[in-house]
Amino acid sequence: MIDGQDNCTSPNMSPLGKSEPGQVVLVLQGGGALGSYQAGVYQALHEAGIEPDWIIGTSIGAINASLIAGNSPQNRLPRLREFWKKMEQNPIWNFRDIFPGFNEKLSYWSTVTNGIPGFFRPNPLAHAGESYPLGADQAGYYSTSPLERTLTELVDFDLVNRCTLRLTVGAAHVRSSQMRYFDSRDGELGVKHIMASGALPPAFPAVRIDDELYWDGGILSNSPTEAVFDDSPRKNSLIFAVHLWNPSGAEPTTMAEVLNRHKDVQYSSRIASQIARQEQAHRLRHVINQLAARLPEAERQSEAVRELASYGCPTRMHVVRLLAPQLNRENHTKDIDFSPSGIMQRWDAGYRHTKAVLERRPWVGEFDPLAGVVLHEQMEILPEAAE
Repeated sequence: MIDGQDNCTSPNMSPLGKSEPGQVVLVLQGGGALGSYQAGVYQALHEAGIEPDWIIGTSIGAINASLIAGNSPQNRLPRLREFWKKMEQNPIWNFRDIFPGFNEKLSYWSTVTNGIPGFFRPNPLAHAGESYPLGADQAGYYSTSPLERTLTELVDFDLVNRCTLRLTVGAAHVRSSQMRYFDSRDGELGVKHIMASGALPPAFPAVRIDDELYWDGGILSNSPTEAVFDDSPRKNSLIFAVHLWNPSGAEPTTMAEVLNRHKDVQYSSRIASQIARQEQAHRLRHVINQLAARLPEAERQSEAVRELASYGCPTRMHVVRLLAPQLNRENHTKDIDFSPSGIMQRWDAGYRHTKAVLERRPWVGEFDPLAGVVLHEQMEILPEAAE
């Protein structure tokens, strides 16, 4: 038990005192150290008096989501800060002023070699040979038992399970290759569900839940916005979709650029085509509604027409896409860049980007009545200058 309070949610009121258009949903991608950007996004929402009604996360997104859902509103930001402080990888020597970027390299090698005390530690047995029997629950280059202790300390799972704030985390079922969304609306969530969502192989071992093994949901779907679109019943929603991997990028010309671009392509999870399909599907639902409304009352009440009309939907979902920036000197190791400067820069970027969106409030105004999904793209963001 963290704070023992039943005050789970705050009214979703904008700075201008107007309620947001429907439930507020926060969707958080996986991306390791890049997840500090998500904490900055939440800080801006929190300061604006906008608390989510539903948080959906994968991997580091699930961890950040649990820190928010598992604390009362006044404690959410302090818990996020405490977690990310624990994640910092500080090199013993400081070469910042002598060799720019060298501190980040030291941080990287320290993370790979020693792990992070509050997150993961090396598993020596993993190097005993590829055929060495580790057991399904131990088969990973690192142990995540430190993360279990950290989450147990910082997240009140009793609060998660009694709170009206809904929490959903995605994980990949190892045996069937099927995506599984664990949802506090449908059953109790615990620390194992969060760890399963972040169990990225081969670094981390699978996590067993109800006698089944699960890996990081990001290997199947790293952008869990689909959970909102597929929810039943659908609701009017304002969705803040926080993306850590850039779906667009220049052609790589070096091996370092190839490795970096490969990760972006792999984990951005085809979000553009996913949104396009949802825009089309929801437009058709609105078309069905409009057609049904034009039929005579007697026709609308017939069993056949009522069944066909049930495929219609009047809801509207505004999707605000926030995209983490590319930092100067960033490369394919960015998702394990737990250096204090990397964490701080991404947190600050998330905060600034979200404040700019909240000032514009693009979801307010007149929209095509047939548009069931309205995408609001983030304005062009230039690479962030490293300190």
